[in-house]
Amino acid sequence: MRDVGIPFTVASSDAQEVLDGRDHQAIAEQNAEAKLLGVALADGPPGGAFVLATDTIVAVDDWVLGKASDESEAAAMLRSLSGRTHQVVSGVALGRLVPQLPANGPEGASRMPQFSQSLIRCAVTDVTFDALEEEDIQAYVASGDWRGKAGAYAIQGLAGIYSPRIHGEYSNVVGLPLHLLASMFRTMGFDLVRRQWL
Repeated sequence: MRDVGIPFTVASSDAQEVLDGRDHQAIAEQNAEAKLLGVALADGPPGGAFVLATDTIVAVDDWVLGKASDESEAAAMLRSLSGRTHQVVSGVALGRLVPQLPANGPEGASRMPQFSQSLIRCAVTDVTFDALEEEDIQAYVASGDWRGKAGAYAIQGLAGIYSPRIHGEYSNVVGLPLHLLASMFRTMGFDLVRRQWL
């Protein structure tokens, strides 16, 4: 991804993802919010900085697909998507930190964030796959392109060959719904393109 000149730091979260439930949007939003609230920030982020947390799931019928744990599970997921339309659902949680509080622990220790503002939203994109032959599935699994991807595929990689149609935000399928994210930043008073407050 091209550097757009916005400084950022990657932080871990102790949130536990859930995949149970019939409301796919609620699952993705709940996971994103849990990641936002569970992030551990070391001393340093300035007050007013933004914290972004996301969760993406792939849903077909009532089955929620997370990341495949092995080749067999990846192949099973691809079989379930073959010749059908499924949904890529991303929960996005955006929070703005309150001004920094004095540290109560050793310098550099992590602490849970406090937010002056937060938003949780969801993007849904319909993705249609061709009917896949078993040989196609095995070849895709052998490529390794499925590793670490919800639903066991990456649309921006080889899986794009199998998808003739999407309806909704393409960047959501890639991993981060940029249109939704820009809208959330605007709602919180910041323009990502101009990199300035509104």
